[in-house]
Amino acid sequence: MTRQAPKIDEKLVGALARLDDPTMPIAEINRRLGVVAEHLGLVRPSYQQVRVIVHELRRNERSPKLGETLLEIAFRSRPPSAFLDYLVD
Repeated sequence: MTRQAPKIDEKLVGALARLDDPTMPIAEINRRLGVVAEHLGLVRPSYQQVRVIVHELRRNERSPKLGETLLEIAFRSRPPSAFLDYLVD
């Protein structure tokens, strides 16, 4: 049976979008995200998971508001439809 890494928590994806800085190495972003994960009581994502998500975030042109919107959705301070609103604007 093949093992796979657990799915990264949506709160961490939102935090990752906020932490991402194209001038910063992904390894440093991974370390900072690990601190956030521990603070939230979540499992630290693997470097590979972080790398894939960061590349996807960087590939898609996005405004700084995307990370904020995703984080607010992850922390349930905004409804998931806020993401659709972001895409339409």
